[in-house]
Amino acid sequence: MTQASSGLLRRGLSIAGVVIVLDQVSKWWILTRVMDPPRVIEVLPFFNLVMVWNRGISFGLFNTASPWAPWILSGLALAICAFLVIWMIRDPGRWSTPAIGLIIGGALGNVIDRMLYGAVADFIDLHVGGHHWPAFNVADASITLGAAILILDSLFHKDNSS
Repeated sequence: MTQASSGLLRRGLSIAGVVIVLDQVSKWWILTRVMDPPRVIEVLPFFNLVMVWNRGISFGLFNTASPWAPWILSGLALAICAFLVIWMIRDPGRWSTPAIGLIIGGALGNVIDRMLYGAVADFIDLHVGGHHWPAFNVADASITLGAAILILDSLFHKDNSS
């Protein structure tokens, strides 16, 4: 591993760590200070703070009351994170490495929730004209941003190796 790729790996893993901390601090604040008791707080005409427990994955898919769901979904997330770390090590990129860091940090932030609470704490509610986007959190936003950066990088990255 070259010094440059080692630096990129460190940066990607540092981003993952920052995302985990921001995600967990924001959830702690929402759970212990803002949503005690749970309610809807209008912040802006298109943005509310709410308290939603997501027992599934994105958009509530696979939402189940099964006691095994948090373990299965966490195991899957950890396996994906392991794959992403290997990707960062084997193919560090200027944009892909931080993007993967965002995804890993978000995934691990949600794994922590599943292990602590059996579900993921979602609290950001965006809406327009009575139509609400599914509630989400900092981890979800990081995963989405990381995935978008990976897609854009794959579309616009020029491979100079040939």
